Amino acid sequence: MGTVTRGTTHPNRLRRMDRWIAAVHGPVLRRAAEPLAVDLGYGAAPWTAVELLVRLRGAAPRTRVVGVEIEPARVAAAARYLRPGLDFRRGGFEVPVPGRPQLIRAANVLRQYEEEQVAGAWARLCARLAPADAAGGDPGGLLVEGTCDEIGRRHVWVALGPEGPRTVTFATRLASLDRPSDLAERLPKALIHRNVPGEPVHAFLRDFDRAWAAAAPFASYGARQRWIRAVRDLAADWPVVDGPRRWRQGEVTVRWEALAPRN
Repeated sequence: MGTVTRGTTHPNRLRRMDRWIAAVHGPVLRRAAEPLAVDLGYGAAPWTAVELLVRLRGAAPRTRVVGVEIEPARVAAAARYLRPGLDFRRGGFEVPVPGRPQLIRAANVLRQYEEEQVAGAWARLCARLAPADAAGGDPGGLLVEGTCDEIGRRHVWVALGPEGPRTVTFATRLASLDRPSDLAERLPKALIHRNVPGEPVHAFLRDFDRAWAAAAPFASYGARQRWIRAVRDLAADWPVVDGPRRWRQGEVTVRWEALAPRN
């Protein structure tokens, strides 16, 4: 179920997303009896699935990863990368794996779709996630869907649980950043056409640029310190949900409700 993507990818392209997943979702993976992660639409080469296994096992050593691709030739070509804990299957948004995954990562997959198709894709994928357990305090599985540039310097993703969207994360290589609104070109499909006056994501990036400009004196201490100061000021008006430990990585995470399209 789905459309074949262009399949272009590069080693280490999704490192920022993987690092965030391991830090934020690692405890859920560690608590799961049989932690399962899915790399949906890994592309013409399975490097991202291989890297996801390595990075997640650093946080949750029992994690298994299944790479899912709709193009049969790509699945066949990935066979040489099989190893304990890593498998490849043909499929799409139906996510043809046994059980309910604790994680589905879909990077640069929905960018080729129309905006009105995003909600349906999200709903199908969220329905495949491991359910939440309110009594036990388990938030359930996580869908991470977003877009990055070709070498992974700039990345924006939405994190969703079984109940729907939770947060939006902006991540960048700070040394390459001119201003935060440079990240607008990597907004996921649900938001990229909403970066116009009157929409929340446009107002957020406008305010982020202003905070970045006001933090210019901190640039003498390095781009990281300037980013931390800008995010700290931004958090006075926007629901930032992380803290300095993540900001130091060139990240900031905001509640979805604050940036969601008005309609």
